[in-house]
Amino acid sequence: MSDIITKEQIRQPENLVYTKTKLLTDKALSYCPGCGHGTAHRIVMEVIEELGAQANTIGIAPVGCSVLAYEFMNIDMQQAAHGRAPALATAVKRLMPEKYVFTYQGDGDLAAIGTAETIHACNRGENITIIFINNGIYGMTGGQMAPTTLPNMKASTCPYGRDVKTMGNPLKITELIAQLPGVHYVTRQAVHTPGNVRRTKKAVRKAFDLQKENKGLTFVEIVSNCNSGWKMTPVQSNKWMEENMFPFYPLGDIKVDGQLVK
Repeated sequence: MSDIITKEQIRQPENLVYTKTKLLTDKALSYCPGCGHGTAHRIVMEVIEELGAQANTIGIAPVGCSVLAYEFMNIDMQQAAHGRAPALATAVKRLMPEKYVFTYQGDGDLAAIGTAETIHACNRGENITIIFINNGIYGMTGGQMAPTTLPNMKASTCPYGRDVKTMGNPLKITELIAQLPGVHYVTRQAVHTPGNVRRTKKAVRKAFDLQKENKGLTFVEIVSNCNSGWKMTPVQSNKWMEENMFPFYPLGDIKVDGQLVK
C-alpha cells in the first residue's frame, strides 16, 4: 500500500488543520509574495470572526500598502487620508461607541505623516485599537527611508544607509506612545513563524477585548519584512529582520493594564 496522501484525502474534514476565515474575501492579495501583511490581515479577521463581531466592527484603512485592506477584509471599512486614520477612528467610535473600531497602518503613515494624529489619539485615550505594521521603510511608494528605518539601513532615499548625524535617529513611536496615560495596552509582535503568529493573534484578541471593556487605547505593533523594498528574497528578508529589526525593536509587551513593563 502506498503511503502517499492524495488530494482527496487532504480535503476530508477530519484531515483539515486550517481553513480560511470567512471574513477574508476571495480577492487575491495584492501584497508582494512573502510580505507579512497577508498574515496580519488573516489574524485580525480571525479574531473578529471568533468574537462574532463581523457586523459590529469598523476598520479604518489609510494610505500605504494597507490602502486596499477594504478589498480583503469582509467587514465595514472606511478610507482615511494619509496618516489621519486615528482621527477618523476617533469620530467613528464616538458616534458609535458600541462598535469595535480599529485602524490598520504602516510606519510611514502612522509615524511620519500621521504623527500628530497618532500622538493625540493616544494621549486622549480614545477607546480604539491601532494595528501598526512596522517594516522600517515606505513599502508602497518606492522604498524610501521612513521614520523607523534603522541606522545604516539602505533605502531609495538613503542608498548608502541612514546616517543618523544628518538624517536623525529612528523613531521608536511605540515606546513613545506607551508613555502616554491614555494608552492602556501596548505590545510588539511579529508574524514570520507559527509561534509568532499565535502570540500576535493572542495580542490582537486581548486588544479587542480591552476595547470592549472601555479601557482606552490599545496598540499592537507587528514588526514585518518588506522583501521587495529591502531587495531580498522572502527567506533572506525574514533572516535580516531577525538579525537587525528585532534587536532594535524587541518583541514583547511594553505596557499592560496601564503600567509599563519593566
